[in-house]
Amino acid sequence: MNREKSRSYWRANTALIRNLLIVWALVSLVFSILLVQPLNTIRFFGVPFGFWMAQQGSILVFVALIFIYAFQMDKLDRKHNIKG
Repeated sequence: MNREKSRSYWRANTALIRNLLIVWALVSLVFSILLVQPLNTIRFFGVPFGFWMAQQGSILVFVALIFIYAFQMDKLDRKHNIKG
């Protein structure tokens, strides 16, 4: 793999990681901590939504992000012809 392709690959990899970390931070910090009081006015599965996001939603989003990362990295590896 030449230097330009390697830089392109790592740039795409770090952009993907950055974007997924932003989503994770929004869900775990903003929705579960900072906006918990306004979100608690909404009921979700019989419990306040802010509480649900802090207890279950952020965990489910984190697991979904793991699968999204694996899927997107597989696509990126195939695009850059990375064997592994």
